[in-house]
Amino acid sequence: MACILKKKSVVVASFTALCLLLLAMRLVNDMNFPLLLSCFGQPETKWIPLPYTFRQPLRIHYGYINVRTQEPLQLDCDHCAIVSNSGQMVGQKVGEEIDHSSCIWRMNNAPTKGFEEDVGHVTMVRVVSHTSVPLLLKNPDYFFKEASATIYVIWGPFRNMRKDGNGIVYNMLKKTVDNYPNAQIYVTTEQRMSYCDGIFKAETGKDRVQSGSYLSTGWFTFILAMDACYSIHVYGMINDTYCKTEGYRKVPYHYYEQGKDECNEYLLHEHAPHGGHRFITEKRVFAKWAEKHRIIFTHPNWTVS
Repeated sequence: MACILKKKSVVVASFTALCLLLLAMRLVNDMNFPLLLSCFGQPETKWIPLPYTFRQPLRIHYGYINVRTQEPLQLDCDHCAIVSNSGQMVGQKVGEEIDHSSCIWRMNNAPTKGFEEDVGHVTMVRVVSHTSVPLLLKNPDYFFKEASATIYVIWGPFRNMRKDGNGIVYNMLKKTVDNYPNAQIYVTTEQRMSYCDGIFKAETGKDRVQSGSYLSTGWFTFILAMDACYSIHVYGMINDTYCKTEGYRKVPYHYYEQGKDECNEYLLHEHAPHGGHRFITEKRVFAKWAEKHRIIFTHPNWTVS
């Protein structure tokens, strides 16, 4: 009898150890295991896939500081949709698909009103250049009152973002949070800006300042999204060879305004001796990142080896 009880104890201990091992594997490797309640004496419980929002604690991103509270950004997303400002979005009719994503990211002052069918209407994270802040403030109720649930991440150089009263953009943002107490506005730290410059040099071999380059809002969006998202779906972004492809689709630079041609703008910036965004170079880097991260590009589709 003692022998039988001993064997049962060994079996129970082994089974419990196996359950704990599986749980540890899920936590460490971020694998999509089902709930393990049945391991602990609840066999009637169905095995249900665990939502990603519970896979790990909310991630803290110390390079982004809340203007009001001075606390770091906390953000953790499952499947992210990054919506490009490109005219490629016109006529795509993927708004509903985009709105079903766990986190929807937009850039600068790209609107959704009037374009919902193509780009969706939900915005959860909006990454904004310091130069685009005045554009947001032309319609502050739309951006900071109606969209009070949106997280705003503003990037810019220290001279504009300094907190000693001399940072012109930071002063604008400080006034904004005073006028809109529910606005969630974060700014990049000086260290984070240097980090993003360092990534540009590591990926391209060029010093950003010495090469006369300005990083794009897309660059800052990708770097934060790769930290915060389990997977990323990018809509409406062209690759580095698109403008050389025969019969490519000619579209405006932005889906919400007529005027500049996208490819002409890209080529103009790429070859500008000073002060140009290296859009084409950045797209080449994004393709490289997609080989290592869960990133796909559609409308148009990219082929990533």
